[in-house]
Amino acid sequence: MATDSWAQAVDVQEATTVPPTRREVDEGDRPDLAEQSLLNKMIRHTLVKNRNLVEVLQRDPTSPLYSVKTFEELRLKPQLLQGVYNMGFNRPSRIQENALPMMLAEPPQNLIAQSQSGTGKTAAFSLAMLSHVNPANKWTQCLCISPTYELAMQIGQVIQQMGKFYPEVKLAYAIRGNKMDRGSKLQEQIVIGTPGTVLDWCTKLKLIDPKKITVFVLDEADVMIATQGHQDQSIRIQRLLPKDCQMLLFSATFEDSVWKFAERIVPDPNIIKLKREEETVDTIKQFYASCNDKEDKFTALCNLYGSLTIAQAMIFCHTRKIASWLTAQLTKEGHLVALLSGEMTVEQRAAVIERFRCGKEKVLVTTNVCSRGIDVEQVSIVVNFDLPVDKDGRADCETYLHRIGRTGRFGKKGFAINMVDSPHSMNIIKQIEDHFNRKILKLNTDDLDEVEKLIN
Repeated sequence: MATDSWAQAVDVQEATTVPPTRREVDEGDRPDLAEQSLLNKMIRHTLVKNRNLVEVLQRDPTSPLYSVKTFEELRLKPQLLQGVYNMGFNRPSRIQENALPMMLAEPPQNLIAQSQSGTGKTAAFSLAMLSHVNPANKWTQCLCISPTYELAMQIGQVIQQMGKFYPEVKLAYAIRGNKMDRGSKLQEQIVIGTPGTVLDWCTKLKLIDPKKITVFVLDEADVMIATQGHQDQSIRIQRLLPKDCQMLLFSATFEDSVWKFAERIVPDPNIIKLKREEETVDTIKQFYASCNDKEDKFTALCNLYGSLTIAQAMIFCHTRKIASWLTAQLTKEGHLVALLSGEMTVEQRAAVIERFRCGKEKVLVTTNVCSRGIDVEQVSIVVNFDLPVDKDGRADCETYLHRIGRTGRFGKKGFAINMVDSPHSMNIIKQIEDHFNRKILKLNTDDLDEVEKLIN
């Protein structure tokens, strides 16, 4: 398939046992939504094992609900089916089972779908665009917008792979740096881009005739509305399209702002939502280690190190400063650890996670950039070097759940060890216990023996 080409130093800082400032939390714990989405896309090699049930709300409740268990049931063009299998997809994922029949239906059906990274939604809407294209028509027929250059490139790569055996269909990128002459008409049938550039190509440069678009995909809607200007640009693009254009909108979350945005973009939609299973801490053994100060926490961590490296472990810190300090101290003691924090580029973070996943480092020191969405099967122990707190200094139970949820994945044994070094942090432990109605036990030598025995 033809397409356009495209082209730490650790600063050891003083750690602190008092709650971090809002600025420190923002620096260390709040990854950019677009960067987090891109990171998840980069580190997914296979579909995640998603246990969530899918809830389908149809535009026409009297219409029969179709789902598929095999790609053959979709009656795809042979060259597309070959592309699907060449990508390693053996059967549709849970969201694909219900979404693909809707996206490929005749007459076209609009769709709003909730789908987290790794569930196969990019492959699903890529397959829909490739299926709806008429390669004999040398103009743009399918338009997909994404909030950032990097995310647009990721989508393009999926389309290239899936369309490997369908060379008649061509792809163009409406992204920064891709200079085009005013008034020339694109012959590529599929265009992937960011909202501002796509809008320019449709209006100022007139490279695309929006009235000829048959499929419009808006990906990462929750990221889109969090990005300055993208929401208005997306709505302006949608208003240029014909009324019978198929609208497909995807979002990882469905907060009120996303719903309002989706309703403006997608008329009379079918809706697919994930019924989220209640996450629980019941399968994870939780302990706390009593310490006097940060140096005592570090000593306790060094004593734990042998247990941590039996399998693999993640150590969570409040801020980049503390994570960098801890990594430097552990390295000075001769321990092999990896550091993952927010000042790294997405590519650097992906490389660190890949090394950790391959077992080249057994211990990963990180901030909350790694608390959500990253599954490494070998992780058996999570250490909260700093307990998670909100801007008011109270227990952040949601972050705690996401952090310790990195262990005990895929039905394996999991352990969480919390470092307590003050009356304030002991109070945080009590708040977490009350929230989850679960006792957190004091760590002793016998517990460490149990950890090693169960992990082995």
